[in-house]
Amino acid sequence: MTSQSSEDTDNTRASLLMLGSMAAFAFEDVFLKRAATALHPGQVMAMVGLAGALCFWAVAHAQGQPILTRRALTGAALVRSLSEAGASMLYITALSLIPLSVNAALLQASPLVVTMGAALFLREPVGWRRWSAILIGFVGVLIILRPGTEGFEVAGLLTVACVFILAARDLSTRMMPSDIGTFQLTTWAYLALVPAGLLLMGLGQTAPVPIAPGQWADMFIALVTGLVGYWAVTAAMRVGEVSFVAPFRYSRLVFSALLAALFFGERPDIWMLAGATLIIGSGLYTFARERHLRQQRNRRLRSALSKHTLPR
Repeated sequence: MTSQSSEDTDNTRASLLMLGSMAAFAFEDVFLKRAATALHPGQVMAMVGLAGALCFWAVAHAQGQPILTRRALTGAALVRSLSEAGASMLYITALSLIPLSVNAALLQASPLVVTMGAALFLREPVGWRRWSAILIGFVGVLIILRPGTEGFEVAGLLTVACVFILAARDLSTRMMPSDIGTFQLTTWAYLALVPAGLLLMGLGQTAPVPIAPGQWADMFIALVTGLVGYWAVTAAMRVGEVSFVAPFRYSRLVFSALLAALFFGERPDIWMLAGATLIIGSGLYTFARERHLRQQRNRRLRSALSKHTLPR
């Protein structure tokens, strides 16, 4: 009974941390969008990446996690950093071009793409129910994008591509050796944003420009809220059950929609709401199904162990 109570308390704490992290990330997007609209997205990306890397580098150093090591440039660690850089290039560009609420809604397809990638590349078992949920989620993406209509947001394809690259990042994280520290990974990811931002500026043939005080403030707030969000999501995943906590990620869309209305006067239309409902509903079903299957496996394992336990 005490064990169950402790688990419930941990899950409650974890859910509150996850809600806080999603709120922080939504604020980060607001101020990144403001900065990336006023400045070149690549310049914003490189500067925030450098500042974030220095912050996490200090934490990693304090915990004895080395940063300048060959492991950062090999195997799954390299794939993760490159995926982070590529996804960020697409994401910050899309953020500067399309409504924040649309961008946030499309981003919610990420868990579905991760499940699909785990089935295709990691050979994880995914049954027809979850495949059906994935397909329904992609229908939601099409409803939001509305290809072939006047409301089609071409830049929304950047967010869709970003979702697929983020899935590669998450799948490579699963393949990471367990002795690589969390803050090592995060520092490498932020460091990768610096050359990626410079590359984005090069592709746009844009030189750095002077930064006004208000733009410095936007980037500073984006950096702080991003760091807070990352700390909170990491703490949430460590404290609570993943299957219980993960669905709270969808609260980011609620926070983003509210902030988009407050800061940019955005009003989601019926198509975006319908598409987002399909995406989130499919994702929640996928999480619930994965939790159910995990509980079944655990029961079978406990049953098998009890049968083979010798009497005392």
